[in-house]
Amino acid sequence: MTLFTRSSGVLLHPTSLPGRFGIGDLGEYAYRFVDWLQSAGQSLWQVLPLGPTSYGDSPYQCLSAFAGNAYLISLDKLIGDGWLKPEDVATVPDFPAERVDYGPVIEYHVTMLDLAFDRFDANATPEQRDRFNNWTQKNAYWLDDYALFASLKDENDGKPWVEWPEDVALRKPEALEEARSRLRTAVEARRFRQWVFHEQWDTLKRYANDRGIRLIGDIPIFVAHDSSDVWANRQKFSLDEKGHPTLVAGVPPDYFSATGQRWGNPLYRWDVMEADGYRWWIRRFQASLALVDLVRIDHFRGFEDYWEIPAEEPTAVRGRWVKGPNVAFFNKVKAELGDLPIIAEDLGEITQAVLDLRDALNLPGMKVLQFAWSEPTNPFLPHNHVENCVVYTGTHDNNTTVGWWNSGEAHDGVKRFLSEYLDRQVHEPHWTLIRVGMMSCAHTFVVPMQDILGYGAETRMNTPGQESGNWSWRFTADKLADPARERLAHLTRLYGRWPGQNRGINH
Repeated sequence: MTLFTRSSGVLLHPTSLPGRFGIGDLGEYAYRFVDWLQSAGQSLWQVLPLGPTSYGDSPYQCLSAFAGNAYLISLDKLIGDGWLKPEDVATVPDFPAERVDYGPVIEYHVTMLDLAFDRFDANATPEQRDRFNNWTQKNAYWLDDYALFASLKDENDGKPWVEWPEDVALRKPEALEEARSRLRTAVEARRFRQWVFHEQWDTLKRYANDRGIRLIGDIPIFVAHDSSDVWANRQKFSLDEKGHPTLVAGVPPDYFSATGQRWGNPLYRWDVMEADGYRWWIRRFQASLALVDLVRIDHFRGFEDYWEIPAEEPTAVRGRWVKGPNVAFFNKVKAELGDLPIIAEDLGEITQAVLDLRDALNLPGMKVLQFAWSEPTNPFLPHNHVENCVVYTGTHDNNTTVGWWNSGEAHDGVKRFLSEYLDRQVHEPHWTLIRVGMMSCAHTFVVPMQDILGYGAETRMNTPGQESGNWSWRFTADKLADPARERLAHLTRLYGRWPGQNRGINH
């Protein structure tokens, strides 16, 4: 099967789309962005994890690995369904146009989504109820736990599940039954939101696929402790009898951090997961690949070995490397799902064993051009690229290229090396790196939307280690008519990444 052709695409999370409701959504501008991609010769739209976010608003710390972010639901489309009325959204708060102000946005959207559910509950047609019931039954294996979890979390003022009353925190059957009865309406409203999200997303995905655009999703290897996944599957994670983590994830001290990074996600009990054929993971892949065509696995190296930190440790200094499930895990996934449409995030401190696992599975790794300009053996330099990889100017965790260039990150040595490498002075660093990525031998090149628009550090999506101010950037509708589109289209065609220019690449 040909999973990759010589192609290019854009990294843009849907929250960054334009729109009048304070956050990008799955409505008009999502479709206009697909049209924009097609007109620029792009073949890929890469997004961040699509799950429901919580404190900190990070899509990498979701309340569920299966559920969708209900704040992405298009309110305009709910009007089309008859569950909102035009007058309901006639007056919208004065939300910022270029960033998401999450507190007021969430409050407004919850009000609108609750109103939509009330109308659905009272007025849905038999056909609508059948669609809803069929979808909820098909997805009950994760949906029922998530809907109850989210309802209980609301009832407990948003506290983590380990701080709830012990009978529901530890899922005593009689307590769960009583909670389902007590919270019936809230649970049903959560199920409704998930159905609407998935219907709207599926329609958007079909629209994109019909226009030659494939979607790249993102699977963080670890899940948040405060999630329905951990609450409903305690035996699969390293937890004590009260549900608190005993071992957590992170990375050890390195050049960038003397204390390493203590992420705090509970570690998997891989022996328990292996015993049932990695059923939870198989279902996670299936659910993700129902939403997207390809997935990037964040922290891929954790499948080969991972840094195990005792939960009582305040930093990542005192930990150890532990072997992961390795190739046996992926063989099981492949036996269930067929070819693995996976991009391996292989950045950071990577061992030969991790590279061997990636190559044994024939998975493309990642090359980030902002990391390239040091010395001739740097693996991110274009002359060291291989065909089976995905090149980025930068990722969601990087500064924008203009921001990088104008900061100390791109110091004088970096600028001098890049100029010597290209034998010319660099005046537009973003277009220089886009051109270099386009000309790479790599089968796939992806560029963040901020770099296409030439935006600076103020539009950076995430600064690792910074607790607030992340994930909020948006662009405005007029930028869809920016001349940058024609420039991107020209380079896409010039370097052979326009759809139909090249035959498939078999890997």
